[in-house]
Amino acid sequence: MARGAGQAGNDDTRSDCMVRIAPVEDGGLDLHLESKVGLYYGDSIRKQTIDTLKAAGVKHARVEVRDQGALPFAIEARLEAAARLAGYTEGRPDLPAAAALPSPSERNRLRRSRLFIPGNDPKIRSGAGLPGADGVILDLEDSVHSGAKDAARLLVRNALYCIEFGASERMVRVNPEPLAVIDLEAVLPARPDLILIPKVEKAAQVVRIDAAINRILGTTGEHRPVWLMPILETGKGIENAFEIARASERIAALTIGLEDYTADLGVVKTREGAETLWARSRLVNAAAAAGIQAIDSVYGDVDDEEGLRAWGERSRALGFQGMGCVHPRQVPVVHDTYSPTEQEVDRALQIVQAYEEAEKKGLAVVSLGSKMIDPPVVERARRLVEQARKAGRIREGES
Repeated sequence: MARGAGQAGNDDTRSDCMVRIAPVEDGGLDLHLESKVGLYYGDSIRKQTIDTLKAAGVKHARVEVRDQGALPFAIEARLEAAARLAGYTEGRPDLPAAAALPSPSERNRLRRSRLFIPGNDPKIRSGAGLPGADGVILDLEDSVHSGAKDAARLLVRNALYCIEFGASERMVRVNPEPLAVIDLEAVLPARPDLILIPKVEKAAQVVRIDAAINRILGTTGEHRPVWLMPILETGKGIENAFEIARASERIAALTIGLEDYTADLGVVKTREGAETLWARSRLVNAAAAAGIQAIDSVYGDVDDEEGLRAWGERSRALGFQGMGCVHPRQVPVVHDTYSPTEQEVDRALQIVQAYEEAEKKGLAVVSLGSKMIDPPVVERARRLVEQARKAGRIREGES
């Protein structure tokens, strides 16, 4: 590959850095470093820069680094991206030291909220596990400019290695095919918990992604589960929802992208969502039939807390178990609306207790007050109790 100047990152963004590599014939590395934190970390940044460039095969080049307080994982990602853009492909820097991984994510874990973070944002750390979202999505698709995809892959990979996400599930939204496979090759070695697949219209798309994951994980020796969440964003995707839901044993949930879906229909997305009620109901039904979770879209108006709460309440009533969040301050509202209320929990506990007591007595008929309790009612109550337990809404000593 012919070599030319390569540049990555920005010097006008806090917590980012700009790296520019201009190859030369000889003379070694001519490094020009300016750092906002140079007084304290200048020597460390200089050493990291030289070590990373040498590992990437950059031996002779004029290198300019202008740092605005980027963390080491972000600096390393920018250096590697600039090296690739400059044509250095024969080497690869050592991956960052991995943070302690949380326990593997469970297929049916709590997914009330999933917070989107742009994959090329060097401030990933500040948004990762801090808001307390059930999941954090590092996005490589819509929030990343087409010219910054490779830089974003490296930043997301390093973030997955280095950042503590707390109790949040570590998710990555990849690009549509064929870029999806390139995304997976970059991020899967860093062991995300779940991959969101955009623009899914046919089961075959999921099958190909599943095969790519098997191939890539087969080369890494990684045995942690990697779940899938297809995103249905067109009329065709909604029509094929059940087949998509059954396309892979890795699928943990289905979700819908309403901006693209309403654009496909040629209608305006409204605050109440009547125009998407049928599609969302069909997705919920397909997910239930396949035994997986149904997760709703995002509510895009960050300042409309009342609208968000109303949307979440209606969404949960439809059968959705969670939704996306575009800002951290949406997370508490979403958790509240998708968690059972105190009255619901008390009623469910009463139903379960009455049923279990009747079983012990050998009674075939169970009643609570003036109402008969059928087995489906008991099963629904047990599910609600389990959901409340996961959400921390069961008081100590209750069963």
